[in-house]
Formats: sequence, structure tokens, C-alpha cells
Amino acid sequence: LIRNALIADGSGEKAYKGDVAIFSGVICLIEPHLSFQAKKVIDAEGLVLSPGFIDMHSHSDLEAVRNPGMDAKLLQGITLDVNGNCGMGLFPLLDDRDVIVALSQDVLGTYDGPWQWSDYASFKERLNERGLGINQLYHVAHTPLRTAAMGNDCRREADDEEIGKMCALLEKSLDEGAIGFSSGLYYSPCIFASKKELDAILSVVRNAGKLFAVHHRCEGDDFLESLREVMDLSMSNRVKLQISHLKAIGERNQYKVPKALEMIDEYRNEGLDVEFDQYPYDYGSTSLFSLLPPDIQRLSRLEQRLAVSLENERDEIKKEMEHPTDWDSIYSLVGPGRLKMLSLDSFPQYDGLYLSEIAQKEGREPLDMLLDILSEETGKAIMTDVTQDEEMLELIMRHPMMHFGTDSLFSSPHTHPRTTDASMHLMRRYVSEKNTLTLEQAVRKMSGFSADRLLLKDRGYVRTGYIADLVLFEPVKGSVKYVIMNGKLAAEDGISLGLEEGRVL
Repeated sequence: LIRNALIADGSGEKAYKGDVAIFSGVICLIEPHLSFQAKKVIDAEGLVLSPGFIDMHSHSDLEAVRNPGMDAKLLQGITLDVNGNCGMGLFPLLDDRDVIVALSQDVLGTYDGPWQWSDYASFKERLNERGLGINQLYHVAHTPLRTAAMGNDCRREADDEEIGKMCALLEKSLDEGAIGFSSGLYYSPCIFASKKELDAILSVVRNAGKLFAVHHRCEGDDFLESLREVMDLSMSNRVKLQISHLKAIGERNQYKVPKALEMIDEYRNEGLDVEFDQYPYDYGSTSLFSLLPPDIQRLSRLEQRLAVSLENERDEIKKEMEHPTDWDSIYSLVGPGRLKMLSLDSFPQYDGLYLSEIAQKEGREPLDMLLDILSEETGKAIMTDVTQDEEMLELIMRHPMMHFGTDSLFSSPHTHPRTTDASMHLMRRYVSEKNTLTLEQAVRKMSGFSADRLLLKDRGYVRTGYIADLVLFEPVKGSVKYVIMNGKLAAEDGISLGLEEGRVL
């Protein structure tokens, strides 16, 4: 029994005071005052009661295998993760796992234990047998589809037979319950997919009535053209489009954000079902190797390291990175003073330093310093980059089609704060401090709106008959006090109770 809570029910309607009773995992009563006895009574005076938060864009795929308790998400009130984003995932797994690890380790990390799955059905079974700290949903990711069809030779256009194999594997995974298909057209090997391949894949997505989630090709100078590409692609294939972490990268591109939102509205008016997710920070995090030009991303990691170490190759790479054509050069867009080394396996002494600081310390030009690091980095290389103005971030946040996401990475011991604090950072910064969103608007974008998008019929709202995934929090302090998962108390005062009641839905 939860008493005296301020209930923000996920609908966006005004919050109200009330009591909530939970029985057998389900919300059974919501009244102004409930007086009966209960096994557990929580006095929620001064706390907001909301649906558990839904993270529409996460990269917890391998973290759920490594650390199924998922404390980083649970303790910030997230009760459902959506994974398989940016084209990176763990199934189907038909050949050597090393191919997938090499392509996605900077985002998903690594796992030395047994990979006891080959398809989505066996992956779900593996997780559900062990139990999870929070619930999970998965897209079918483009990278493992390409590796399953093409092996290590996946950094090129696919032929008809390979496209057919991808489509068959995708159809199987969607039939087994995956919620959609995800691609990362900025990342290798998805960047090499032809329009023919994408059209064929999206016809499968359309026939299954599932989502197309995409990290589109360019978020910098060609931001608007890139958005139009994926919206035209989705319109022609009549699929539901979910744009990943909507933003414009680089100071010179911030003026494009209002135009992008207008364009999304125009496509919606023309009949395209398009929505997007966003993490509440003006800086991001990704692989340091992803800063290299597309032609270099065609190569294996060892070949990339060799290319940036050869003088003639390096000169051409530097020219491309300083003056890019038809691709996003993050180096050019944000500059060395906004690129921070978050976690370098081979150069831990540089962790936490900006590229400009490292270059000055070593007496090197910043771009040469970056390529020096990449030429010798034998493990994971993760960076953060200041990508956008807060004013534009808020403009995106206020748009009615925005969903909350964390874009959380679990690939290194040093993480972007969005991995552990995104939900409460949004409450502190953009609800309590800046009034960018009302409490009710924020909760809706973090729960009910996303539950509707995911076609969840019994989660995402504080309503009678709904499964009790709930969070009690202090919005001003931005702290979670209690988390209830599937009707059971899972966390209290910042401590996980280790129930692992979650599952793959």
C-alpha cells in the first residue's frame, strides 16, 4: 500500500494526491484514502509516484548478460530498457562471435563467458532463466544480420543472396517477438548498406507491423538531408520510424534544429508515423574509432590501426577528417577542445583529458595526436563530445513526439553520466530548475507515451489493472526513493534489493 503520493500517472494529465494498492503484481485500487492493512506500507508524503521509466534507447544488450541486476538503470527508476539500437546487437549469432565483438565492443563492451544463444528465442530464454533487474525489449540489429549473412566480409554492399538471408533472419526474429529493426547508418558495417538492401529489409518490417529505429547517416553538416533520407525511405516502405537520439552536431549546425522539427511535422502531416528519442545532455559518447572516414571504417580494426600509422595514408585521412564530404567528421564538427577521452584501454593516462590537452602535453598537433592514439590502441576507445547547444536540446525535448532515452553505454569502467543518472538529471535540470517541461509532461515522455509506442497494453501508466512497475522519487533533489518491479519492491533508498524480477517482455 502506497499512501499520500503525488501521482503523475503517465497520461500527462495533472498530478493528484492519492493512495495506491498493489496485489499479486497488479495495481488494484487507486483512491484518495485507503485504510486497510497491507504486508508493506510506504508513506509517500513529499514523493511523486509515477510509472516506472521506459528507456527508449539503450545499449544494455551485453550488460544484461554480464550484470543481470542492472542496478545502474533500476536505481534511477528505469524499469524497462529498449535495446538493439544503432544497428548493434547480439543476435542472430550464426558464426564466430569475434566478428560482432570487433564491430560493437566500443558500444556494447565484451563478455568472456559463454554466448549461449544463436537466435532471439534462445537469447530471451538465456536472460529469462537467469532473471533480470529490469524488463527488456529488443530490436533486431543490422550489424549481426550483416555478419550472419556476410561473415567478416560485411564492410561492403550485400548481394541479392545475402540480402535474402538477412531478410529471412529478420523475419524469424520478429516472429519470435523482437519489436523492430534497428540500423546505424553512421557506423560500420551498416554504413555500407545499399538502398536495395534497406528497402528489402524494411518490407519485412512493414509486413510485421514493427518499428524501424535508426541512427541516421549524418547529424552534422548534412543533418537535414540525412533526416530526409530516412523519412523518405520510411515513407516509401510504409514503416513506423523511430529516429534515434535526435540532435544536430556542431555549433555551426544548431540553426538547423527548428527546421528539422518542422520537417518531422510535415512528414507526419503527410502520413508518416515518425517519432524520436533524446537523452537529456548536450554532450554524447561513442567510439573514438568512429571518427575515422568511411573508407577506413571498411577495414578491420587492425587494418585501421595500420592505415593511420602510415605517413601517406595518414595525410589523406587528415585531409578527409578536416574537410569531409558526404559524411560526419566529428573532429571537424566539434574540434579537439570538445573531444574528451573517457576510457582508453591502451592509454589510461589520458582518461578524462581533452584531445587538445593531450596534444599540448605531448607536443603534437591535435589531429596527429588522435591518429597516434588510434594507431596503437589495441582495446576499447571511448570518448565524449560536446555536440549541441542546450537551447536546441530543450527545443527538441519540448516537441510532442520526443521520447526519453539514455543512450547508455556499458563498455568501459568510466561512463557518461547518462548511464546512471539520465532520468533524475532530466527531473532536476529540465523540470525543477529550468521548467523546460512540467512534471506531468516529463513523466509522460518517460512512461505512457513510450508504452503506447511499444504497444504495451498493461504497463506505462498508474491505472487499475496495470502491472505495478512504479517509481517514487523526489523531483527537486532528483533522487529515487523506491522502485517497484512487477509488483515487488526492488529498490529502496538507493539500494537494490536484488530481486531480479524483470524479464524480456
